[in-house]
Amino acid sequence: MTDQLMAAGLSMLETAGTEALDAAGPEEAMAALARGCHGLLGDRDAHLTPGALKPGERQYFVAGAFFVTPDRRHHMLVGSIGFPPEQRRLMVPIDGGHPGWVYANRSKLLLENTDDHGTFRQYLKTSRMGSTIFAPIMWRGEFHGQLIMAAQARWTMRKADLAILVAASRIAAGCWIAHGGPAWLAANADPPDAFRVDREGLDGPG
Repeated sequence: MTDQLMAAGLSMLETAGTEALDAAGPEEAMAALARGCHGLLGDRDAHLTPGALKPGERQYFVAGAFFVTPDRRHHMLVGSIGFPPEQRRLMVPIDGGHPGWVYANRSKLLLENTDDHGTFRQYLKTSRMGSTIFAPIMWRGEFHGQLIMAAQARWTMRKADLAILVAASRIAAGCWIAHGGPAWLAANADPPDAFRVDREGLDGPG
């Protein structure tokens, strides 16, 4: 299964990477990569595992990129797939939850089951996600942002999914710089439709 996923991942990266390079701008480039990951990554049968979904939950996926605003106070959502429309410009405090951990540690991260991590915070308006992966977007040693993907069902995301997301994040870095991402971000980092959350998220400590 891992070999099949890796082969599919290479094909996805070729297609999504081409779309990102040919995109009209930096957000469209990030959306192309997020869309490719969204369509492939994660165990699509994870929701069938006993305990993967709690009563009232359903399996679904989100993907996108968070970029550090010029004042370094927030991560701003860019190029999102599957997020509620009103959270198109989700703004998470720079030290908030696991996006904050990735920023502080400059490191990729896999949370197979978020229930096992007491510091996990819900920033998605729709529901708390059960499984998630993060990959830094770095350029010449500078942290610009991170690609993320999450699923409602626990144990959806695996090590192989993270490896493919990391490869996508490397493409994202080049595309972000090539498309003038930093200048675009400077002009758009205080959006009128910002959906700001506090550090503790929408579900509070837990």
